[in-house]
Amino acid sequence: MRIHVEGQHPLSGSYRPSGNVNAALALLAASLLTDQPMTLRNVPRTTTFDALAALAERLGAQMTWADDNTVRVETAALLKRVLTTEDTQSSVGSILFIAPLLLHRRHVRFEVDFPLNRIRTHLEALRDLGLDVINSEGAVECKAETWKTRDILLAQASVTATALTLMLAATLGEQTTIHNAACEPHVQALSHMLVQMGARIDGIGSNVLTVYGAEKLGGADVTIRPDHIEAASLAAITALTGGRLQIESCQMADLRMVDKIYRRLGIQLDMDETALFVPKHDILTVSNREEDVDASIETGPWPAFPSDLVAIATVIATQARGTSLIHEKLFSNRLLFVDKLKAMGAQIVLCDPHRAIVVGQTPLRGIYMDTPDVRAGLGLLAAALIAEGTTVIDGAQAIEQTFADALSKIQALGAHISLD
Repeated sequence: MRIHVEGQHPLSGSYRPSGNVNAALALLAASLLTDQPMTLRNVPRTTTFDALAALAERLGAQMTWADDNTVRVETAALLKRVLTTEDTQSSVGSILFIAPLLLHRRHVRFEVDFPLNRIRTHLEALRDLGLDVINSEGAVECKAETWKTRDILLAQASVTATALTLMLAATLGEQTTIHNAACEPHVQALSHMLVQMGARIDGIGSNVLTVYGAEKLGGADVTIRPDHIEAASLAAITALTGGRLQIESCQMADLRMVDKIYRRLGIQLDMDETALFVPKHDILTVSNREEDVDASIETGPWPAFPSDLVAIATVIATQARGTSLIHEKLFSNRLLFVDKLKAMGAQIVLCDPHRAIVVGQTPLRGIYMDTPDVRAGLGLLAAALIAEGTTVIDGAQAIEQTFADALSKIQALGAHISLD
């Protein structure tokens, strides 16, 4: 998909973010842990979710859609124990289906077309739980085991590794303690659903979880919480374009650190428990509280500033008067998009794969962009919406891999976006 974005049109109106896609993927996989009916509401119909929903059906789940965003999942039995490269290439989230396959079939083969070191933390967690895990060329073979007590330490606070471990602990173990667990809102959502299904989990929202498994999990009816990354992104885009926006169905607890960092970059948000209002911003100025730079932005595991917003934060920094240091602590490739911002006129020095110095305020101009990285998609769209002239973005469908109907919803707020 190629889109043309005409910049410098303020956004205004009311916006409702879609459900959190990371939560949706985990809840979908967990729905296959029981033979009882499961209902998922506020499902984000992203390309990633739809691909894993199709995978769930191939495995044996029956998906019945009551409307575009409500699905009933029933799994009488799982029909296969092999996840082929065709099954796994759409999303690394497919690894979550290892849990229901091990529960129902006791053995799974997980075939991949990427290096196994990408899922090293996941495989170490499986072994620490006492499961028999064998690596072969391009695949992992795993056999189920039950246990009475396990106390494991995740090598990284990985969301998918934590989710996978939670599901296995709720079904195969009696008591499992997980240290260095991820505690993002989507991990909390999975924990609460497993509790609703019959497991007991202590420490939800912290990085130490103790799971007491159930002999058999039951059904549940769950509403997926709104995507805080989407809400935060639209708040920033609105402020950058000089518009006003009411964002509905937010959860303030998910946006506290975002609010703190945005204020450091000059964006003021008005928040209550369920809504966020973005007032009109004329000039952004970064706070002057650091010794070497005016503002320092660091990403980190939850509840720190999320890595998924590093592109948006960098774009804000290009429009805020002052010098900002962007420090991406978690991933070595998340700052590669800055080359596109520099081509638009931004003053950015990429110090190394983890740090960039941004000097603002600099006007941006429209350019041609090739396929944006999924994580940087909304950030680059934000840059296009504030740039002078027209920006052409190729491969814009990548944005909707994570955010459902994002382009049409932003168009409805006044953005000038047209498809080629």
